[in-house]
Amino acid sequence: MANASHTARRAFGDIAPALADYTDKVLFGEVWERPGLSPRDRSLVTVASLVSLYRVNELPFHLKKALENGISRDELVELITHLAFYSGWPTASTALAIARRVFEEAGVKS
Repeated sequence: MANASHTARRAFGDIAPALADYTDKVLFGEVWERPGLSPRDRSLVTVASLVSLYRVNELPFHLKKALENGISRDELVELITHLAFYSGWPTASTALAIARRVFEEAGVKS
């Protein structure tokens, strides 16, 4: 996840430099780089968690990162559809609206 190495610094480093540093160095530098799961698998787990927990602020970033990590549009839609039965219809329908926007911005077609 090397291209995310300074994402937090740019996003909120001006107001919370320590949190940005932890995010960039520990979360994206160490946790995401651990060998136990591939970046693709980490993206699947992360997107599923964000959808289930209704974490809509972080979802666009991680949907885009999932696409970059090799997860297809159809797989992401299937993940969200599956979660409708476990995390609830509102979380899934909200996630689909966000995913639609991310796919459009990324130029990903069905």
